[in-house]
Amino acid sequence: MTDPNGRPSIVFPEGPADAMLAASAANHPARTAIRAGARRISYGVLDTMVSRCAILLRGHVDRPGTVVALTSLLSPDFVVGYYGVLRSGNTAAPINPFLREEQLAHVLGDSGTEIALVDAATAARIHAVRDRLPALREIVVLGPRPAGAERIGRTLREVLAEIGTVAPGDGPAKSAAGPDDLACLHFTSGTTGAPKTVMLSHRNVTVNAAQVAQAHRISGGSVVLNHLPTFHPMHMNSAILAGATQLLCAAPDPAASVGLANEYGATHYYSLPPRLAALAGSDRLPELRLETVRVIASGGSALPAAAAHRLAEHFGVPVIQGYGLAETSPLTHSDDLSDWLPGTVGRTVADTECRIVDVDTRAVLDTGCAGEVQVRGPQVMLGYAGESVPSSIDDQGWFSTGDVGQIGADGRLTLIDRLKDVFKRDNWLVSPTAVERVVGNHPDVRECVVLDHPDPSCGAVATAFVVLTEQAAADPERALKAVAAEANATMPYYQHLEHLEAVESIPRSPNGKVPRRELRARMAELLRQR
Repeated sequence: MTDPNGRPSIVFPEGPADAMLAASAANHPARTAIRAGARRISYGVLDTMVSRCAILLRGHVDRPGTVVALTSLLSPDFVVGYYGVLRSGNTAAPINPFLREEQLAHVLGDSGTEIALVDAATAARIHAVRDRLPALREIVVLGPRPAGAERIGRTLREVLAEIGTVAPGDGPAKSAAGPDDLACLHFTSGTTGAPKTVMLSHRNVTVNAAQVAQAHRISGGSVVLNHLPTFHPMHMNSAILAGATQLLCAAPDPAASVGLANEYGATHYYSLPPRLAALAGSDRLPELRLETVRVIASGGSALPAAAAHRLAEHFGVPVIQGYGLAETSPLTHSDDLSDWLPGTVGRTVADTECRIVDVDTRAVLDTGCAGEVQVRGPQVMLGYAGESVPSSIDDQGWFSTGDVGQIGADGRLTLIDRLKDVFKRDNWLVSPTAVERVVGNHPDVRECVVLDHPDPSCGAVATAFVVLTEQAAADPERALKAVAAEANATMPYYQHLEHLEAVESIPRSPNGKVPRRELRARMAELLRQR
């Protein structure tokens, strides 16, 4: 049996998402599921903890499908809470632990969250806006709670201790939910507007877990190191499905993560592009070795090809990237571990299709042509909350991603920019990312972000915030003039930079994304004051 691309199809799990954990626990109860510092949790113990959490939640909600928000840094309690919510027949809503009060009020209010299982810092911020969240009934703290902060809520361990032990067969073995029932609410990044609430089914979650496990070659013998600042359901679900061990590295220092990988025999190393780029440029890199890691995987934003090449050459392993969105559970593309190519996000994962359409006419484009990326597959969301008909999914199941890219003759997808970020000058399409590549090659530039700025004579022009090298920053005006002159000399006029501002750093979200909407407003204010 083959998938739509003519490749061998895979058998996807049936049943609710928490059944992935139940199956792994039944098959190898003594195997380590999670290791975090000195804490080690086996699959059997994890499954029991999840059942206790499910019992707790069933006793605290009035009806199945209640929305339970979850977040923490890299704590095993997040895994217990996530699968406990699903096993109890309710809806898990993972949120970003770095959101501030206003953003928390928006996502919790928009989703109708009634219970929040969150880390202590997030609990304190939610407590500050609780009067704006009438649906929220209880806050439970995941992980430790600071002394004197009892007002923000009880800890998960305190609450679970009240239930006592759960003998085999006592707790709910699995959720009664069907494959197409709502499992999770995820939230878009909100870098170009208010976050949207994405509805994912149990089938979306389990299918994508299988797709990731196959694409990344995760098996029961794998040890998956998570060097992201938070838990990401993609890594968590694929490891749980495969029966792999998850190794949590909360230390942001890349060198520390390399040491941890060697200590516990990690086979897969997941991190963010900024952290991997820092590792590639570190003076300590020559002394570091990865003894057991077979692949380094990057996601969230683009990893510069030069950094990927340097890490691959030094460690002797592929450095791959993938592509996906909250709306696609999330993964749709992954580079091939045996045939990887920096600068692309690889080919589609199993049973997934991709095509490129014209941004205006919506006609399907030929290989090599740039346009909006559309994807179709069993991991595509149910829709956005509050929409009776998904506005981004056509009647044939194609989801419009809002990203601009092109597919090569080898089937690999290369991303060019976000559709909302590209702009037109004199009706010529300008990609900020393409301009950033040119500017970033200048020896005086450490980092930059290119933005559009309205111009009544031509529609919009390119502007940039630039982080200069230490030497160039001694005379920023001269350096910026030189950067603009040299960059503009290599680009067509419609890509020319008209305004540059020197900054000490480019702000980024915890997952590495640039808040372009905020930076556009900042640039507009700077230019208005001139």
